[in-house]
Amino acid sequence: MRIATICARMGSKGIPGKNLLKLGNESLVAIATIQAVESSIFDLVIVSSDGTKIIDEAMENGATHFVNRPVSLSGDNVSKPETIVHAVKSIISNTSTIATIVDLDVTSPLRNLDDIVGATSFLESNNYCSVLTGSIARRNPYFNLVTEKSDGRIDISIEPERRILSRQMAPKCFDLNASVHVWNAQCLLADPKIIYENTHVYEMPQNRSLDIDSDIDLEIVRFLYEFNKSY
Repeated sequence: MRIATICARMGSKGIPGKNLLKLGNESLVAIATIQAVESSIFDLVIVSSDGTKIIDEAMENGATHFVNRPVSLSGDNVSKPETIVHAVKSIISNTSTIATIVDLDVTSPLRNLDDIVGATSFLESNNYCSVLTGSIARRNPYFNLVTEKSDGRIDISIEPERRILSRQMAPKCFDLNASVHVWNAQCLLADPKIIYENTHVYEMPQNRSLDIDSDIDLEIVRFLYEFNKSY
């Protein structure tokens, strides 16, 4: 069994009501739900929220199940994997039947169906514990990302083993996004976290990798969302 989760709480400190904001005619919650449904690879699409409006929005757009998230899992100090495990166990009693769990973050609406299918296939084909999505980092800690020392001096963040004269010579680094997180279900259920010893990155282009964390992010995402729809 392959399950998609959509976790969205009502509270948002950066952008109030963020998860119900609209791009075009659809809310962020609706977009994530529609993408899960239209990918056609999931047996269940579960929405987990502490907000009735969010749950209603997801169910109206094709979610198969909902979970009322308790207060204990609705704060800033709760990890996403904990929330996902709670949602899955609330719906499925025999979790041994679940092979893969895929979380589609509501604040990363620029992904497309190929990203969802591709990241899921990447995990399942290689028997990884988890796969994260990300794009090649614009700044590299081996070359042009620096750390400030206690006396104010700066130095390269990670000292390379050999002299690096260009970004292309540096080890490949990724900016992770929240777009598609894929887990082997038994890894996640046994140890709810994001990165394991055999976690890998599924590469996405930068124009689909922006998460909405601030007002400027929202404006850029709105522009890219409409731009992508025009082609």
